[in-house]
Order: sequence, then C-alpha cells, then structure tokens
Amino acid sequence: MFKKVLIANRGEIAVRIARTLKEMGIVPVAVCSDVDRDALHVRVAEEVHEIGPAAAAESYLCVDKLMTAAKRSGCEALIPGYGFLSENPALPEACEQNGIVFIGPAASAMRDLGSKTAAREKMSAAGVPIVPGGPADTVDDAKATAARIGYPVMLKATAGGGGKGMRLVASEAELGGALERAKSEAKKAFGNDTVYMEKAIVRPRHVEIQVLGDRYGNVVHLFERDCSVQRRHQKVVEETPCPVLDDATARKMGEVAVKGAKAVGYHSAGTFEFLLAEDGSFYFLEVNTRLQVEHPITELCTGTDLVREMVRIAAGERLGFDQGDIVRRGAAIECRVYAEDPSTGFMPSPGVIEELRVPAGPGVRDDSGAFAGCTISSSYDPLISKLCVWAPTRQQAISRMRRALAEYVVTGIRTNLPFHERLFEHPEFAAGRYDTGFIDRHKDSLLGGARIPEEDRQLYAAAIALTAFRDLKPPSALARDGASGPDQGLSPWVSAQRARLGRR
Repeated sequence: MFKKVLIANRGEIAVRIARTLKEMGIVPVAVCSDVDRDALHVRVAEEVHEIGPAAAAESYLCVDKLMTAAKRSGCEALIPGYGFLSENPALPEACEQNGIVFIGPAASAMRDLGSKTAAREKMSAAGVPIVPGGPADTVDDAKATAARIGYPVMLKATAGGGGKGMRLVASEAELGGALERAKSEAKKAFGNDTVYMEKAIVRPRHVEIQVLGDRYGNVVHLFERDCSVQRRHQKVVEETPCPVLDDATARKMGEVAVKGAKAVGYHSAGTFEFLLAEDGSFYFLEVNTRLQVEHPITELCTGTDLVREMVRIAAGERLGFDQGDIVRRGAAIECRVYAEDPSTGFMPSPGVIEELRVPAGPGVRDDSGAFAGCTISSSYDPLISKLCVWAPTRQQAISRMRRALAEYVVTGIRTNLPFHERLFEHPEFAAGRYDTGFIDRHKDSLLGGARIPEEDRQLYAAAIALTAFRDLKPPSALARDGASGPDQGLSPWVSAQRARLGRR
C-alpha cells in the first residue's frame, strides 16, 4: 500500500479524500494556489506544496507543477478527485512517465469514454442502448441528422459536460442560431467547438449507475442515483434510490453499466449516466471517468468507501466483494450548498463567510471545505458543502433533510439554502414527481424567497456565536498567553500554519 499520496485538487473533495487516506495510514499531501494557502484542504493535509497563482490554468490545471509537487514530496501515487484534470488523459500519462501511480482509470479508458461521440460508438458496439443521434459539424449536417431522428433535438459539446455547449432545439428555424451558440460556448469552455446531436427525450429523468472495477476484469455496480433536479443542466440535488425506478429496470441498468465498463477494460470508480424516459425505457448518455460529486449518497446506502476502493484498486488489489455482496439499505439525499443567490438566477456570491453552523445529528453528513472566516473565491466553483442525509425510507430522509436545512446557518454571503428549503417543501418533489425540467417549470415557487428570512438566519447565527464566545478567552488573554506582533489575537494553530507557509 502507498505511504504518501498527492491530492491534485482543492476544496471539499480534497478534504474528503484526505480523511480516507488518513484512515488508511497514508500521508495526504495537498497542493494549493496562492489564494488557497489558508484553505481547509491545506489545514487537514500533512504536507502542502504551493503550485501557482489563483487562476486554475496556472495552478490546478498545470500537469508539470503537479508532477513536480508529487516528486518533491516523495508521493508514490496521485488522486485527482473531480473537476480540473480528473478526466484529462494527460494526467495519468504524466504520472506513468514519472513513475507515479494514478488513482483512477487508465488514460486509454479516458480517451475511449471522454469524447461523447467516441463513447456512444463504444457503448453501441457493446450493446448499450443509445439515444438516436448523429453529426452536427455544420448546419447542413445538423439539418440532415435532425430530419432523420425528428425534433426536438439536443445539441451537445463532444468534449465537455456541466451543461456547457448544450442547446435544445424545437424546430429547423432555430437550428442555425442554436448551433452557432453551442459551438461558441463549447470552444470557450473546452477549447473544442465540436458538437453532435441527439434526439431530445421529453421530460426525462437523469439516472446514473456507480461502477467499480479492478485491474483483473472484476466489475460491479453500486446501484443508481437520480440526478434529475438540475439548473442549466447542472445537478443540484441527488438521491438514491430513484423514486420511480422499479427493481427490474434498476437491475437491468446496473447490468448494462457493468457490461459497458467491461467493454473498455475499465478499472477504478466510474459512473454511467442514462436518460430515463417516461415509459421506462433508458438510453446511454455518457461516462464520467472519475469520482462523482454525489458519491456520498451511494456510500451512505451501501456502506462502501469509494475513495478507499479506488486507492486499493490502484495499489493492485482485487475487489474484496462481488455483486451479490453489495446491499443497499434505506434512502439518501444530497443537496449541493453553493455561494450563489437563487433570486438573481443563481449568480455566484463570493466573499468571506462570517458565521457558519452546519447541521449534525443522526443520519447527517456534511462534506465541506469551508469554515467561519474563510473566503469563497471567485476564482473557483462556489460550492460550500454537500449536505447529505440517510434514513430508512425516502419520506424520513426528506423530513431529515428539512430539519438539517433549518439548522444550516451561513452569513456574510448569499447561498442557495432558501432554494433547497422550498424544494423540499414542494409537494411534487416530495411525491417523487420530477424530471430535468422541474426547476424551470416551478421557478416562481422555488426561487421566490426564503422560508427562513436572511435576517432571522443572521440573528440565529449571532445567538450561536454569543453562546460560543462565553467559553472562549478574550483577545487580551490570548496576548498574555504569548501571541504578539502581527499575529496577535490569532490562534496558535493559525500562527503556526502561516509560519509553515512563509506567510505572516
């Protein structure tokens, strides 16, 4: 087993990975940009290496800087998390060239599955059901494909995800302008303006299957997650099990995902994403060749630490279980808590978190990279945390999430907590009747304001802070205990951190 592992990421996922590494007796090594020197992922690591300016292109996206940090620290392996370089085959290739084990799939699998058009061809050859589609390189190509498969159609960037370069087109009159906008957005986001076309499935659900495979051809699935609550094609809330999926269809989806993974020799954690139609038919969408943001809800229901399994697989170990050993219990839900304002169309709200109180209690898990006093930077994704709950049934999980959201307090910045509160009170969501267009159809009721006014949240936070303050020493006491100079009044821990990073 590895002794030291470099975490090539930041924020909550870097914190989450570091925790499992520590439990495994592995030293977690962090990297940080110059604006992340005081970030939580830096604080929980055993060793830290600075890799450049705030701009991701000059730090977290620099393969050479990551390799330098890994070699300098003596790491035997590197794990990428999600985002940044996690699905770029250049990273595992660089690891191989530098004698570092990449904790993730092979570069060849990334290439086979990273391009949506190539992935469609691979999965179609493996017998995986594919949404009808075709080329859309030019307006003429797009018109020909649309005429063959029928409107409405969806334009998609071949090289990316997260809703970038996607356009729904209802008729030929809209096609030219939509194609131009899709190509422009794809070029800006991914450096590649190639798009393709798929038949648009009306009111689909977005359902994905978690897979795990070792280097010896053993592949299992860990059931499905429903990721249909989305805004601008980006996931906001996920849950497992899918509330409308029957056991037979869920089992078939799992079998199809395992078959697709074996077809490309896939190892490590990965996710096969499908569109589920209203009639129960499902179609392959794409494969994410990395750890998913929403992986905690699968962990809560199966008892499987996916990061631990990824590390074990990378170290050459076999899966310690087969499909029959995996049992799912209860229901789990995840809310992505962002520093953004729902009332302004989810515009980012960067800034300093003044007060932070996260929920706790039975069945509650909060994966976060934030703390009171930290800065949510405009340079990166504004994710504050992933609030997850588990309960024996879906209705109990919804009740638990409502309670947890009521406990969650963040001041100093705007958040999407009011949106989540309203969503979990919505009768259609509570009944499981939603699809990928749910937010757009119900935006008036979901984005109209908070159940708990912001001023009440701030009063609540002030009361908590006052209670906590009574147990703390005043600043003068800190000074008497030895704090002096420019760090006077700071905790000894913060002073030590700043000294270690050469920042006073």
